[in-house]
Amino acid sequence: MKYLLIAVAAALLFIPFLGAVHLFDWDEINFAEAAREMIVTGNYSQVQIDFAPFWEKPPLFIWLQALSMQAFGINEFAARFPNAIIGILTLLTLFHIGKRQEGERFGLWWALVYAGSWLPHFYFKSGIIDPTFNYFIFMAVYTAYRVAYAEKPTRMAIFSGIFLGLAVLTKGPAAILIAVLTLGVYWIYNKFRINLRVKHLLLIVLFCFLTTALWFGYEILSNGWWFVREFVIYQWRLFSTPDAGHGGPFFYHWIVLLVGCFPASIFLLSYFQTARSRSIYLAQSAETKDFRVWMWILFWVVLLLFSIVKTKIVHYSSLCYFPLSYLAALQVYRLLEGKLRLRGWNISVMLFIGVVLGLAIALLPLVGVYKQDLIPHIGDRFARANLQADVPFTTWESGFGLAYIIVVIISCVLLFRQKVRQGLLCLFISTIFIIQVTVVHFVPKVERFSQGAAIDYFKSFQGKDVYVKPLDYFSYAHLFYTKKQPSANPLYYKEGTPWLLEGQPDKPAYFICRLGDADKYKAHPNLEFIGEKNGFYFFKRK
Repeated sequence: MKYLLIAVAAALLFIPFLGAVHLFDWDEINFAEAAREMIVTGNYSQVQIDFAPFWEKPPLFIWLQALSMQAFGINEFAARFPNAIIGILTLLTLFHIGKRQEGERFGLWWALVYAGSWLPHFYFKSGIIDPTFNYFIFMAVYTAYRVAYAEKPTRMAIFSGIFLGLAVLTKGPAAILIAVLTLGVYWIYNKFRINLRVKHLLLIVLFCFLTTALWFGYEILSNGWWFVREFVIYQWRLFSTPDAGHGGPFFYHWIVLLVGCFPASIFLLSYFQTARSRSIYLAQSAETKDFRVWMWILFWVVLLLFSIVKTKIVHYSSLCYFPLSYLAALQVYRLLEGKLRLRGWNISVMLFIGVVLGLAIALLPLVGVYKQDLIPHIGDRFARANLQADVPFTTWESGFGLAYIIVVIISCVLLFRQKVRQGLLCLFISTIFIIQVTVVHFVPKVERFSQGAAIDYFKSFQGKDVYVKPLDYFSYAHLFYTKKQPSANPLYYKEGTPWLLEGQPDKPAYFICRLGDADKYKAHPNLEFIGEKNGFYFFKRK
């Protein structure tokens, strides 16, 4: 019965309003466009963007999106629906594993801690690839750990290999790297002993290979090595060099997890203090203690790996959400049992981050209301133009952020007074509520500022036989929102934008650029300026 209740609650959290806002450039639109092009071309083997080979990602998540689009149409809801289903599966899985580890009550708290933290919750309402990848790699690690304790270890090893293969088909060989590093660190930590026999390791490798061969093998047999070779080369470049605009300091992901996984991250900080305390975890079985070690190692492997990787993107560390939420839930559970007390500095950090997040939500409407007074003080010309978008805001909307601040303060007071259960429920449930408000009420307004004018421009070309191209900035939005069809002219794919600007295109061509590049293209002899809106400038080929 509890499984059904969790599934229904998760569905209510993750499915409604998925289509309330346009997909965001780059990642959301990238994957959705690849799925759309699969449907248009009927080519489900090779991922394509602008109907040309795109070897940055394997196809599994894009297959899921294409299947969703077949059911719900080519739209934002369909693009995000697979992650909503993964969100439901994730909460059910956390409850099931938690129930096995510590009991039903712990399973419920683990699911609540995960759903009640900002980024772990928010990502299930997105169309990016990482929630699905994270689920498969977590299940691969979990089933590998279970080999030592299951009645049928061979079955667990097979499942581990299949999940690992699915993770590879979702995002690429990073899954194997994470799994091997986690296993290696565990082996060293456990004094060069491991609870996996050689035959089980071989089974994991075999079934990972067989699972990935469903695509890699078929692709190689059908089209040769070139597509797979380019895919591997790209993956190596991603690890070894920063993508343009995606660099960052070593501690980038540490800050992301601290703030983005609030409030679970606060309880993880308390875990640092008690990790070596035997009395707190004395009642745990050997199996449960071993799982705690696996989760601790998985957390550090992912965090350090992506701190070293040159490319820094917020969701690269999102696999940490599983071990982070587990270790945080352990602390929550020990608090409820009276075996642990939060120190004053833990509560102070909780209060500080909660107030900062609440202030950010409270100030956002004020930016919209008083934007004309703020615009002269903003140095970035493009940002100033973005703020000119006609997005309605009222001062009363700041009440959402202020209410969250009040609730966080109440939660901290309750925790300080040792009213633990009330404080925890107040904190996590209020965070779930404010996340929903943010997604439904504020994110669409932010999207109107950041890309609304461009999306409207692209949508105006739906059903028209024209070329549409961005100039001097990277985007996938013009493909998805014009519902672009394959071009019959090979010059389009061979010479691209220079041909559209300087050659003799076979049909009308339209362009868009940002404010900083507008003067250059206004002076272009082959372009006619046709309008501008909120920092985006529009042109037509003469």
